[in-house]
Amino acid sequence: MMVNNVLFDFDSKSDLENWSVLNDTVMGGTSKSSFELNEEGHAVFSGKVNLKNDGGFASVKYDCPDTKLGDTSIAVLRIKGDGKNYQLRFKETESDYHSYIITFPTTGEWETVELEVDEMIPSYRGRQLNMENFHHTMIDELTFFIGNGEEETFELLIDKIEFK
Repeated sequence: MMVNNVLFDFDSKSDLENWSVLNDTVMGGTSKSSFELNEEGHAVFSGKVNLKNDGGFASVKYDCPDTKLGDTSIAVLRIKGDGKNYQLRFKETESDYHSYIITFPTTGEWETVELEVDEMIPSYRGRQLNMENFHHTMIDELTFFIGNGEEETFELLIDKIEFK
């Protein structure tokens, strides 16, 4: 049975309470980012990634405890990026030290990106782990991440996140 599950469909009244920014400042870096709604009702993840003090990443995470994916095989993102690469990350449980990640490019236009969840690889601090790829039926956390190894400004608009 395939599930068509909308996790988040942003609009001008969306509650961003369970979303939080996490940048390399947690380890001494100087990157800055924000997550807010624009006038059109899209979420905007934007900022500047800096490499100073061994930094180099910015992220925004969504706490979604016990979100059932069922036999979902695809994460579907309706986004408008800036031509840069981003990562989608899942944690099965919030206490996991590792995340499952998949990188996706953006074109600078509104697009629907479909990502195969079983291609998400386990990773911790940028290193692939010797574990199986994502194969779980639930997640506790979803993250958008940018860290391309260079100083850059970025902007990712998010309209919808769903699974099918």
